[in-house]
Amino acid sequence: MKDKAWATYLHAYVKYIEENALTNSSLREQFGAAESSSGSISRLIKDVLNGKLIKPGDTNTAHSLYEIHSNMGLI
Repeated sequence: MKDKAWATYLHAYVKYIEENALTNSSLREQFGAAESSSGSISRLIKDVLNGKLIKPGDTNTAHSLYEIHSNMGLI
């Protein structure tokens, strides 16, 4: 697994423990990336989502939220 994909999953896991969800903004902050990097962060999130490491969270919010798949074995 690529390092950034694994880091994205771990970030989602930490957010889960904090009873929160991964967002583009939270992941940019984690990586120290500028707001102008939101497109590349979105592509990374999409790759991790397609890899079934995370899943969409609450779809009734203004922003996209992502959660870990609970069947990944870490929880």
